[in-house]
Amino acid sequence: MQLIVEGWRFIPHSYAIVNQFQLLALQQYPQVDLFHWDAPFAVADWQPVRGLMSPAQEAAIAAIPAPSLGQLADATLRLYGPFNFAASAAPRTFVCAVTEWGKVTEAMQRAMKIISLKDLTLDPRVTIVTPSAWSRTGLVFSGIDPDRIVIIPHGFDPAIYHPITADERQALRRQLGWEDDFVFLNVSVMSNRKGVGLLLKAFAQIVQRYPQAKLVLKGREAIFGSRQSISSSSRAVLTVAEADRMRPRCQYLGDTLSFREVAHLYQAADAYVAPYMAEGFNLPVLEAAACGLPVICTQGGPTDDFTHPDFALGIKSQRRAIQLEGEERYGLFADLDHLITLMQTTIEHSAFRTQARQVGPAFVRARFTWQHVAEQLLALLTS
Repeated sequence: MQLIVEGWRFIPHSYAIVNQFQLLALQQYPQVDLFHWDAPFAVADWQPVRGLMSPAQEAAIAAIPAPSLGQLADATLRLYGPFNFAASAAPRTFVCAVTEWGKVTEAMQRAMKIISLKDLTLDPRVTIVTPSAWSRTGLVFSGIDPDRIVIIPHGFDPAIYHPITADERQALRRQLGWEDDFVFLNVSVMSNRKGVGLLLKAFAQIVQRYPQAKLVLKGREAIFGSRQSISSSSRAVLTVAEADRMRPRCQYLGDTLSFREVAHLYQAADAYVAPYMAEGFNLPVLEAAACGLPVICTQGGPTDDFTHPDFALGIKSQRRAIQLEGEERYGLFADLDHLITLMQTTIEHSAFRTQARQVGPAFVRARFTWQHVAEQLLALLTS
């Protein structure tokens, strides 16, 4: 079958990351004749970045030909923003759409040049693909017919994200300067919806009791002002005493790293913590579990779909409305005291960390690799 993929490539944005790994996975199927059209970036000053993947992977992605003008393929698959729900020239069109705030935001709808999704009539040839039950619920709430939505999760590359030996891990920790630390890691854009303020507040309490604790925050300065988001959150939630106590034990990494270099952070850390408020999937949680990290993440959101209590501790949360950017959105508000308790648990219970190191990678590798994703996509595209 001929498949035209419309999406982003070569930029450290989640849409591009998903698109690139899906392209590599789909290339493994000889029955798929791939073409790629580069959609314009959502922000004009975003610049393409190379070196996120191996040279061979990036060359394989770059070698995918562009479709010719008016080319008729068997299907079109879109993965970019703002969402484009219009039917393509192909007999079937599949649009990857994600909701984070319990709905398609008004800002996204304005970018799509529509007033309301409730007034949108989808062409019968169009199917919506979304990565989680939480995201699907948000699409339905916004007016999309639930029968037109298919859940296909995101995945990870086990050649990149996997546990390493104890000796390799110790050498990596020495290289990073983490030898004597208990490292909590968070990889995100550090915006409010990622829960960075709550994480800073919790860590300020943890480090008072556990002076060996360290918080490492990996942002994406190339396309988001992650450092500024951290500073704003710190000023908003921390007392002067808490900020002074936490600051020497908090490390920020804002440089653009390759996926393998980010995997090294997962492999060297002691626990991954993500007290998010609004997410469509939260790929770093999956990647962290694949590397053998115990995970602490918000309960009730998309991470419920791909985590298990044997390696993931869920933070109690409440779904509540929040006024943001002039509209009502819906987020998960994680409980601070419970987050602190779970962070203490991961420090004090080495048996749980050992269990997570064994169970987590096996659990996700059996269900959530990019090969699994490609198989589900192909089944949908050819159904």
